[in-house]
Parts: sequence; structure tokens; C-alpha cells
Amino acid sequence: MVFALKTLEKMAYLKGLMEGLDLNGDKKSTKVLTNMVGVLESLTVNVADLEESYIELQQQVDEIDEDLGELEEEIYGDGCDCGTGHHSPQEHDEDDVYYEVVCPSCDETICLDDELLEKGEIECPNCGENLEFDLD
Repeated sequence: MVFALKTLEKMAYLKGLMEGLDLNGDKKSTKVLTNMVGVLESLTVNVADLEESYIELQQQVDEIDEDLGELEEEIYGDGCDCGTGHHSPQEHDEDDVYYEVVCPSCDETICLDDELLEKGEIECPNCGENLEFDLD
């Protein structure tokens, strides 16, 4: 809003200068200048209105973003402990099979798929402990 306020002030100053010149209103050059100042004033007011609307919209988007973040936290928690990355449990394919493993170090449950089990070891996403798996 700072830009628009400064521009509105400059526009008022320009109009004052025009009036102070005491120009002959019947001359074509005076009519051109008066109309140009009128157009500039209209543009200035429109820019000020747009800037104000933008600020309001930005505040609304920030509020929506905060609300969405709270909702995601409420629904998904801190993410899934499947060991494949941070995402929601709902993002797993329904056909995939996952195994729950309890980390002996932090006692947190971790979901593992066949691919992770075949690797034979992973780092616990909660505490960083190296977990080894013997599939025999």
C-alpha cells in the first residue's frame, strides 16, 4: 500500500501544480494536459485499489495455508513411518503389502514393504538406529 499512497500523493501534487499554473482552459494544450492528468489520476486510484485487494487476498491465502497445514497435521500426523519417505499412509497403493516392525531402540512402529525388507537393513526414520532384517 506504500507505493499507492506515494503515487496518490504525487498525483495530488501534480493536480495542484496544474491549478497553480492558472492555464487558459480554452486552449487545446491546456485541455490535453488536463485530460492527461485525469487519466493518470484514474490509473493511480485503480492501482491503489488493486494493491489493497492484493493485500487482502494475500492475507486470506495465508490464513487458508495455515488452516490447511493444521488439517494435514490432524489427518496425517507427522507422516508415515513406512521408511520410504514422508507421506501419508493413504498414499500407499492398496495392492502393496506392508509389514510392521518395532524399532528396538525407540519402540516406534515402522511400516516396511517387500523392497525394503529385501535390502536387509534400513535406518530407523525416527531415531536413526540401523535395523537389520534376516528373512531366512
